[in-house]
Amino acid sequence: MGQENQRPPKRSWAEPWKVKVVEPIRMTSLAERQRALIAAGYNTFLLRSEHVYIDLLTDSGTSAMSDWQWAGMMMGDEAYAGSRNFYNLEAAVREYYGYRHLVPTHQGRGAEHLLSRILIKPGDVVPGNMYFTTTRLHQELCGATFEDVVVAEGHDPDDESPFKGNVDLDKLDTLIAKVGAKKIPYIALAATVNMAGGQPVSMANVKAVHALAKRHGIRVILDATRAVENAYFIQQREAGYAGKSVRDILKEFCSYTDGCTMSGKKDSLVNIGGWLALNEDEVFEEARNLVVVFEGLHTYGGMAGRDMEAMARGIVESVADDHIRARIGQVEYLGQQLIDAGVPIVRPIGGHAVYLNARAFYPQLTQDQFPAQTLAALLYENSGVRAMERGIVSAGRDPVTGKHHYPKLELVRLTIPRRVYTQAHMDVTAESVIEVFDNRAKATGLKMTYEPKYLRFFQARFEVI
Repeated sequence: MGQENQRPPKRSWAEPWKVKVVEPIRMTSLAERQRALIAAGYNTFLLRSEHVYIDLLTDSGTSAMSDWQWAGMMMGDEAYAGSRNFYNLEAAVREYYGYRHLVPTHQGRGAEHLLSRILIKPGDVVPGNMYFTTTRLHQELCGATFEDVVVAEGHDPDDESPFKGNVDLDKLDTLIAKVGAKKIPYIALAATVNMAGGQPVSMANVKAVHALAKRHGIRVILDATRAVENAYFIQQREAGYAGKSVRDILKEFCSYTDGCTMSGKKDSLVNIGGWLALNEDEVFEEARNLVVVFEGLHTYGGMAGRDMEAMARGIVESVADDHIRARIGQVEYLGQQLIDAGVPIVRPIGGHAVYLNARAFYPQLTQDQFPAQTLAALLYENSGVRAMERGIVSAGRDPVTGKHHYPKLELVRLTIPRRVYTQAHMDVTAESVIEVFDNRAKATGLKMTYEPKYLRFFQARFEVI
């Protein structure tokens, strides 16, 4: 009425939930943080949570559950065998991911362990779109060698390609020809690719990988940990999918794979739990038997009934378009603030985290001086924000030569828990990162003083050079 020529009002973005319970956190002093860093050996994994202000170490098991999930926790059937919550979880996985068989595990690496023991023989080769720490270790412990077949763009933090997690089909084809299909038990496909900066795989690429694998009789096994986020990126970036729901895209994506390992602690919005899903009857029978040895009975697999119920309900919530739009929108909000300030990050912004480019922060440091570990430590010292190193420390050593792996990417991951922090927390984080970046010339690097044999990034200790 009389406003036909006025521009529509700007609408601010807001989370599709409201706060019901809060957990108090405390800002520590600089002196407290410096003492905590020394005690932790400059490894953010070794900090006590009570000394952390904003915890962006990981999105694994750190989500806030909904009232519907908490209500489900009260309906836990803690029967040792045949818990009704298992059947609810099984039904949810079949409906939203599409796999025929489910083997529950205590978390994602339990599924990786079972899969590796069943399918891998010494001397095998497992190609994948960039390594992940626990996945590669389980493969190596069973006698396999991991081969990276991700597209070259995945190793370039500045490349703006929309699907930097894609498999390079030529690399994969060449590898199959070189080692032979019988030496490849499966192709490990991650969606999204964590170590590349949370970068997605396109639907066209997974179709092509599936077709190539099928010609050679090779399985495709998905790391589905953040496949819902991957489905959202397909909806937003890939032609032909803008009008489809994330739910439908997820199920189509999974249909081009033969099974998956899953850490339910990410997309599924729970604090513990995972699963191995399979379509092959024979492999499922072996997994259902082996899970009893390492995890628990095949109808609980290391989880309580209440945890299975929370996960089943979390799966339903995870595919809601409003939820996933807000989840990734918060990550993009933080990333865009850093881009606007000239801070070097991995681009495009990923699904679960903003990744700082530590090489660009500290060109004066060699990789042997651990620039990403240095950056994570200095960020905590500055503000109490805890982040994670994703560079040479995480890459570990070659199991044959004992020498460091030297990844092209030297990153610090600011990982956003789901439904936990507000935009104000993102503002505080951005301001801290910008201040650390402005003081980048002062960094002198770290030296490692203690290194465990496996997955050293969790427990290694350092000193300032």
